[in-house]
Amino acid sequence: LAIPDMPPVLWYRGDLDALCNPAVAIVGSRAASTVALEIAARLGSDLAARGITVVSGLARGVDSSAHRGALRSGRTVAVLGSGVDRIYPREHETLAGDIARTGLVVSEYPPGTPPLAFHFPARNRLISGLSRAVVVVEASQKSGSLITAACALEQGRDVMAVPGNVLCGRSRGAHALIRDGAKIVECADDIVEEF
Repeated sequence: LAIPDMPPVLWYRGDLDALCNPAVAIVGSRAASTVALEIAARLGSDLAARGITVVSGLARGVDSSAHRGALRSGRTVAVLGSGVDRIYPREHETLAGDIARTGLVVSEYPPGTPPLAFHFPARNRLISGLSRAVVVVEASQKSGSLITAACALEQGRDVMAVPGNVLCGRSRGAHALIRDGAKIVECADDIVEEF
């Protein structure tokens, strides 16, 4: 993890070897469409099958779909905005346990730290910092995923985006990234060829 504002310590559950492989972050809308959930799961599974670790934030929507997809064929890393013993959202406690069995659940916040709102934008720099590239799947213009993309650009990482429905506001953030030069992603091959 080589980022300018690196935390002094990270707490984790799981296997640190998950960080030895190249990693790609997949992030996006919490209130994701069915199509976005399917795309996130497919990208996660296809990347993990190629030995790439999938990094995301364990949030509802795109994040959890990417984690679940990656678990089908490889490893994933969940970066939390709370202590590693305070899983948020609570319905993802089982998912976090599944991730920790072969991958990693990590946080810069000490055990016992609750999931406070201002922790999540800060943790996004770690999601991008652990990854070679950030892929945004469905994001509105005020999405936290755009914070992750901005962190990635500051850290010299690649930013990529999945194009979406132009009639749906959920894709405006991803389309803005594409207009600004983000590579269009339609499948895992589009990501892997950048490596």
